[in-house]
Amino acid sequence: MLQILLSDTSISELDVQACIFLLEHNFAFSDALDRLSSRYNINLKDIFAQRNFTGKVGSFVTIPTMYHKELRHLIFVGVGNVVSTEAYRRAIASGIRIAENNYLTSLAVHMPSAHTLNTTAYYVAQQMVIIASMAAYKFDHYITDPDRKAKVQKIVLCVTTADLNESEKGLHDALIIAHAVNTARHWIDLPPINLTPVDLSEKARQIAQDNNLKLTIFNEIEVTQMGMGGLSAVGRGSDNDSQFVILEYHASPSAPTICLVGKGITFDSGGLSIKPSNLMETMKEDMSGAAAVIAGIEAIARLKPHINVVALAPLAENLPSGKATKPGDIVRFYNGKTAEIKDTDAEGRLILADALSYAVKHYKPTAIVDFATLTGACAHALGPFFTGLMSQHDELVERIIRSAERSGDRVWRLPLDSDYKPAIKSTVADLSNIGSRRYRAGAITAAWFLKNFVEDTPWVHLDIAGTAFDVPDIPYYRPEGATGAGIRLLIDLVVNWK
Repeated sequence: MLQILLSDTSISELDVQACIFLLEHNFAFSDALDRLSSRYNINLKDIFAQRNFTGKVGSFVTIPTMYHKELRHLIFVGVGNVVSTEAYRRAIASGIRIAENNYLTSLAVHMPSAHTLNTTAYYVAQQMVIIASMAAYKFDHYITDPDRKAKVQKIVLCVTTADLNESEKGLHDALIIAHAVNTARHWIDLPPINLTPVDLSEKARQIAQDNNLKLTIFNEIEVTQMGMGGLSAVGRGSDNDSQFVILEYHASPSAPTICLVGKGITFDSGGLSIKPSNLMETMKEDMSGAAAVIAGIEAIARLKPHINVVALAPLAENLPSGKATKPGDIVRFYNGKTAEIKDTDAEGRLILADALSYAVKHYKPTAIVDFATLTGACAHALGPFFTGLMSQHDELVERIIRSAERSGDRVWRLPLDSDYKPAIKSTVADLSNIGSRRYRAGAITAAWFLKNFVEDTPWVHLDIAGTAFDVPDIPYYRPEGATGAGIRLLIDLVVNWK
């Protein structure tokens, strides 16, 4: 099990196998590097010159050396020209990945100072602890070869004595946030046979019990009786029952209420509009939105912000069978509106429609934010690095953007202009569940569909289809598997609401 610690002890005196140092591009060879050369009896200046190491982003030098008769690796990682929290996030994660590739189990990291990043010691510690935990995460639950298991067991982050107390507070909160992110990643990475809608609802039940949260779970029969035609229709083809999970954190009757809604398709075959097999391989990740809000509210309960939060997760499997919903069927949602099903692979918006309607009716929230692996169109538009943000509520958008910048969960706003609204009209129902091809812009037309179920409530839709899984080139993610997209953002949004 990974252990992350803070220390104000000199990095060289720690009992670790590797020491990681982060250097900006064209760094000056400092007195500290001179002292390091003397301590390890090596000439760092010559080594850097021979290996042409100047601190460029993505560059590194690994030097095995002896210290107190034990082998120790010195790892120098380039931060690059842009001095930012994100640059240091990636540099620390790169160092951890290098240590892992060298089969090193314990390491220390020389932390950037708060002055360097023009912020607080609390924030620096919080961000670097979160990223260290994320970088060390590996889904190896089903791997039996010990050589392929996660290697890093201990990470010590070195801070100054003056920053230690404030950094300890950052460590405390960061471990809670990192636990939420990696818990959700584990759920998403699980095989779909081991994470059905009922399985995920049971994980929510355990979280509620452990954190004194109010829990409501509606089963498939209750969902149908309540008039949730979207959720009922999507799960109809599966032998596994659909669920509607609601977790509530109450701070005060006078506090604002934020509803977090997450799409929870535990496996998406496309239904009768079946996907090609190569596009079905990773569809266990289609419940990433639900994982985000369920794991996220556990962190919120432990951080105890003065704001009420409701997490709503409609859960279903989208499978073909003799009972499955057919193209041409019409469903009626919780708020009474109807939609023609033209494509059963446009299922996420159907289950979200019921959940959004329920949130508006029963909680009258200050704001709603939904998280959904909703459209391939958004993944194609923005690629794997930015979550698509759509809304007509500028003040809420600004809150989201600030949280994205602080947390590192990056977003990019797409227009939700009324010119796109006609794309989802149906000639036989209120709405069509797929936008007209004439309008293209599938991510935006999907958001327009959802807008029909939030009334006048300030609402932001976050399409995490591109960012939730298989994100390349960012060292605190694996090149394959879940990222936990949206969780750092939603926790930051709630904690900093006021």
